[in-house]
Amino acid sequence: MSEASRIATPRATAAANPGRILRFALAGMVIALLPLLFTDSYWRTNLIVCALNVLLAIGLDFVLGYAGQLNLGQSAFYGIGAYVSTLLVTALNVPFWAAFVCGTLLAGAAGALLSVFAVRLRGHYLAIASLGFAVITYQILLNWISVTQGPLGIYGVPAPPPIAVPGLPRVAFSDLANLFYLVAGITLVVYIVLDQLVRSPIGETLTAIREDEVAAASLGIDAPKWKAFAFAISAAVAGIAGCFYAPFVGTLVPDAFYVTESFTILAMVIVGGMGTLIGPVFGAIVLTVLPELLRSVGDFRLILYGAAVTASVLFMPGGMVQGWHLLRERLASPSRKTKT
Repeated sequence: MSEASRIATPRATAAANPGRILRFALAGMVIALLPLLFTDSYWRTNLIVCALNVLLAIGLDFVLGYAGQLNLGQSAFYGIGAYVSTLLVTALNVPFWAAFVCGTLLAGAAGALLSVFAVRLRGHYLAIASLGFAVITYQILLNWISVTQGPLGIYGVPAPPPIAVPGLPRVAFSDLANLFYLVAGITLVVYIVLDQLVRSPIGETLTAIREDEVAAASLGIDAPKWKAFAFAISAAVAGIAGCFYAPFVGTLVPDAFYVTESFTILAMVIVGGMGTLIGPVFGAIVLTVLPELLRSVGDFRLILYGAAVTASVLFMPGGMVQGWHLLRERLASPSRKTKT
C-alpha cells in the first residue's frame, strides 16, 4: 500500500463527476468567447498576461496552499523556463515544442534541487532560503552575459510555430487571439491536472504534511520526498509560464524575473484564497486587471491597488473564496428563517 493511500479517504475524484465536468466545460466556453468580446490588441494582450499569471498562481498554490511550503522563489523558476526555452530556440535552433519540454523539465528539476536544501526548513526560514534562490537566479541571468546577454536582453524571440490542421486554415500564433487560446488552453489543462492531484490520495498526503508534519511521519509518510514532489510540480508549472512569456513579449530581459515578481504571485494566491486552487485563479485575474482599470486615475492607482490588497488580507484572510462563502451564507440565511 502506498504512503498516500494510507491516509486517503474516499473522494469524488473521478472524471465522471458531472458538476466538475460542467465547470470545466464552462471554463472552456469562457476562454473561447473572451477574444471575441475583447477585439482590440490592448485587452487581448492583457488576456494573455492573465493566463500566464493564473499559471504562476496555481503553481505556487500547489506547494504553498496544499503542502504548506512558503516558497518565494517562483520568479526564479519562471525565469529558468523562459531562458532555457528561448536560448534553445534562438541559439541552437531547437524546435519550439522540444524547447518547451526542456524548459519545463529543467524548471521542475530546479524546484526539486531547491527542495533538497529546503526540506529541513520551515516557515520564515524556508521563505528566506527560497528568496535567496530567486536572488541568485536573477544575478546569474543578469551577469552571465555570454549566454543570457544580461541587461542587453534577447530580442526577436519568435512566436510558437503555426499549426497546420488538414482542411482548416493555418493557425498562426503571431495573432494574439490564437496565442491566447494556446496559453489559456494549456492553463486549463494544467488546472485540471492539479485539480485531479489535490483530490487524489496525493493531495491528502500533502495536506497531512501541511497540517502536522510529525503526525504525518507517524503514519509512514516520507515528508521530504513529497515536499520535493510538490516543489518540482510547482516549479514546472512556473516553467510552462516562462516558456510562453518570451514568445509572447518578443524580448527577454532579466528584470522580468526580479524577486518582486515572487511577491506579486504570492499576493495573487493570498487574495484569491490559499489551498483552494480556484481562488488563485480569480486572484490572478483580479490583480492583473485591476491596475489596468485604475490607469485613468494616474499614479493614485498604486494607492488604490495597495489598499484593495491590504483590505482583502485584513478582512478576508481566506481570500476571495472565503468572501464568496460568507456572501452565499448570508443570502441563504433569510430563506432559512422564512422556512422556520
